[in-house]
Amino acid sequence: MQRFVYLILLLFAVTPAAGANLRIFTCEPEWAALATELAGENTNIFSATTGLQNPHKVTARPSLIAKMRRADLVICTGADLEAGWLPLLRRKANNPKVLPGQPGYLEAADHVPMREIPSRVDRAEGDVHPHGNPHIHTDPRNIRRVAQVVSERLATLDPANATQYRQRLADFNGRWDAALRQWESVAANLRGMPIVTQHKSWIYLIEWLGLERIAVLEAKPGLPPSAAHLSQVAAKLERRPARVILRAAYQDRRASDWLADRTGLAVAALPYTVGGNERATDLFGLFDETLRVLNQHANPEGG
Repeated sequence: MQRFVYLILLLFAVTPAAGANLRIFTCEPEWAALATELAGENTNIFSATTGLQNPHKVTARPSLIAKMRRADLVICTGADLEAGWLPLLRRKANNPKVLPGQPGYLEAADHVPMREIPSRVDRAEGDVHPHGNPHIHTDPRNIRRVAQVVSERLATLDPANATQYRQRLADFNGRWDAALRQWESVAANLRGMPIVTQHKSWIYLIEWLGLERIAVLEAKPGLPPSAAHLSQVAAKLERRPARVILRAAYQDRRASDWLADRTGLAVAALPYTVGGNERATDLFGLFDETLRVLNQHANPEGG
């Protein structure tokens, strides 16, 4: 009898009340956009950050606490991207359904091949992530990997609509695979293009497109570069020229503008995530726009 009661309680712990929408709390806009593609009308979806906000630096404000307290599912990037604010948010929300290890908690980085895993971790070296570079969504192939996991989790939490979630995943995968083929065709002339990046945000995009990273403006990730370091980057670019300086739309532009003035390089602000500019309104628009901006700098004339 006790076992039967336990199973009933467990069922209610992971399944919303009949007729109720799943409440999904996402840490970043890309996961909110993915949840929208996969869950549809059965969900209420919220993103804690916007496309013009640094996901490393978020205040655990009361409105976020209230959203997480009511959530059935939390989807975050993980790999310590949100280490500065998510643990505090979870603690204050006090929602046992969305704690790590529960069906209601999902970290996307657990389900993709990680890059730039450091051999040692020293916080004196800046914003170092021991599990690898967390900016996984800049490679659309990782979006597809995470989509499978999100769909399965939705079905676990809301088994009454499992068939619909599987159908939406199949539809999304078909559209995404077609778009991926188109993107890779459009990006063919980007392979080997030498670039400078402001932050180490782009390794997954770089590997997907075959770009060549010549330099990074931040000597230590997450810390503003010194004038001495920027001068060293400028000197390096005299020996090995690059085509463009890439920064995320949310990042401070002063360092990239300084280098642009010194070297004559163009600066391209990529949307980085959904909502990063007015054209990147969903996941498909995010990569359409990313490639549009990059292709403007695919040859020395910028055409």
